[in-house]
Amino acid sequence: MRRYTNTVANGYKKVSASALLLVATLTLTACSQPDTSVSNSTQPEPMLATQSAQSEQLQAQTSPISTNLGTQPTILQNVSATVYKDANCGCCKEWVSHAEDSGLSATAQDVADVSLFKDRYSVPQQMRSCHTTVTTDGYVFEGHVPAKHMAQFLADTPSDAIGLAVPSMPVGSPGMEYQDKFMPYKVMQLNQDGSTQVYAAIESPAQQL
Repeated sequence: MRRYTNTVANGYKKVSASALLLVATLTLTACSQPDTSVSNSTQPEPMLATQSAQSEQLQAQTSPISTNLGTQPTILQNVSATVYKDANCGCCKEWVSHAEDSGLSATAQDVADVSLFKDRYSVPQQMRSCHTTVTTDGYVFEGHVPAKHMAQFLADTPSDAIGLAVPSMPVGSPGMEYQDKFMPYKVMQLNQDGSTQVYAAIESPAQQL
């Protein structure tokens, strides 16, 4: 009788261990698979038609933004510049990509001391950021200046200005994108006499386009 009881108990333990292993395997499989709950749902056709109509309406509402983005690659196509930056600056590289996507012919130059170039091109201390861009015409663009405003400045340069600056590194500015976060900031005009003034106030990401 005791031998029978032990045999049943051992068999029960093996079944329990197998069951736990099966549950663990199914759990891992579920975590590694994409969510197919939407594609497997059995919604009636009228609901699908309504969702399609809503999607088309949303695309129609956002099409003007897409149009603006489509003009970006040409706005700096005739501009060449050198970007002085630290070799380890990731956001500097992101800004260079942003400018190049808008047509800028950029030469990135890694330097040991970026402040030397900021001094050379008369960037005020309070206007400084992580990288300094100098065009072949000698205009200075300090920090994460949107390509849109670079193009506007170069197309109609104020007589007493030497360039533009975005002080510090505002989150959400070109090259400083982080998730969906955005910090309003100002693009500042740098003048020959060392003074500065607001060139543009950026209150939303759309104003950078």
